[in-house]
Amino acid sequence: MSILKNEAMKTVEVNMEGAKNVIKQTAITGAEGWDGWSMRIFTLKKEGFTPFHAHDWPHINYIISGTGTLFIDGKEQSVKAGDTAYVNGGEEHQFKNAGNDDFSFVCIVPEEGDK
Repeated sequence: MSILKNEAMKTVEVNMEGAKNVIKQTAITGAEGWDGWSMRIFTLKKEGFTPFHAHDWPHINYIISGTGTLFIDGKEQSVKAGDTAYVNGGEEHQFKNAGNDDFSFVCIVPEEGDK
């Protein structure tokens, strides 16, 4: 069993085209024994958003805090703490912070999705 304290997680600011005010924390990967999968936590600060993109792998998202929108399947949908979203591989998608507080969510992907 592994417990990784929040302050010990690898944390990086996402600096890529199409992203703004995004922090990524890596929680659990194959290094902790979850072979083939990665669990990350993204925090979008005020006015933050992830890139509008698509990739081959699916991902599972659980909203931890705040309010946001998820553009998926050709439309924007509101999401809030407690909601879950599944994004199929190949679907164009983007998360945006829709409030003044941090918008955070868990994102689980196959290991090839955690680059």
